Formats: sequence, structure tokens, C-alpha cells
Amino acid sequence: MSTSHQDALTEAFRALLKEERYASQAEIVEALQDQGFATMNQSKASRMLGKLGAVRARNGKEEMVYCLPPELAMPSARSSLKQLVLDVEHNDVMVIIRTTPGAAQLIARLLDSVGKKEGVLGTIAGDDTIFIAPVDITKIDYTLDKVRELFDNN
Repeated sequence: MSTSHQDALTEAFRALLKEERYASQAEIVEALQDQGFATMNQSKASRMLGKLGAVRARNGKEEMVYCLPPELAMPSARSSLKQLVLDVEHNDVMVIIRTTPGAAQLIARLLDSVGKKEGVLGTIAGDDTIFIAPVDITKIDYTLDKVRELFDNN
């Protein structure tokens, strides 16, 4: 495969992922074959998904689809912070947020910027989980409500 053909394939692949509507590798293969990439097969699609760091996440229609992780593809008009936040809950000591893979750092930065007036003393973020230390654990329900409002995630 020539470099220019590989570059064209990679660009077409990225463009498909940005559409956030392909739920399976077979759908991606079919779409690329329809665009003239006749040698595309599921094995190649799987390797490319891994190479690009693609993840499965919910799109605007709440469907699980392949897409580029947030740090590689800034959220578009079709993807919102609400799509990146899967769950918000507390255990009477900390508020815990579960996100799509790779989104925790982005969300934690936002939470650190809203700060104490929303009840957030500080955050610790991994890849897909954020721990929030509330300003006052006796008012953790307030912090939980404010965080949920930020992401419209009840």
C-alpha cells in the first residue's frame, strides 16, 4: 500500500469516527469499502482502531459507537460534556464521576476551575474516574447536585 493511499485511508477512517455513528467494526469496514478502499477488512479495521486509540462511547443519540477519545478529537457540536460523563454519585465522603475512557482529565480540569463555590475542594482523576473532595462533607448532597447540574447528568 502506497503512503498516499495509507494517508487517504487514515483520513477516511478518522472522518468516519468523527461522525460518531458506527457501532461495529463491520459497519466501519463496509463504509470504507463503499468509499473505494476495497482491501479494507475487519482485521485491518481492528488494528486501525487500536492505532488511533478509538474508544466506544455514547453519541448524542445515546448509542454506543466508535469515536476518537476526547484528547484526540475535541468534542464537536454533536458531542457534549454530558456524553463524556457516564455516572455521578457519592459515598458520603467523596463524589465519584465515571467518564468515557480518556475523558477524566478534561472533566477534572473543568471541575477544578469551578472550585469551592460549587462545593469542590479538589479533584483526583485517572483515565475514566474522578474523585472529588467536597469542601464540606456534611453538604455533600449540595456538591453532588452542583456537579450534576454542570453535566446535566441526574
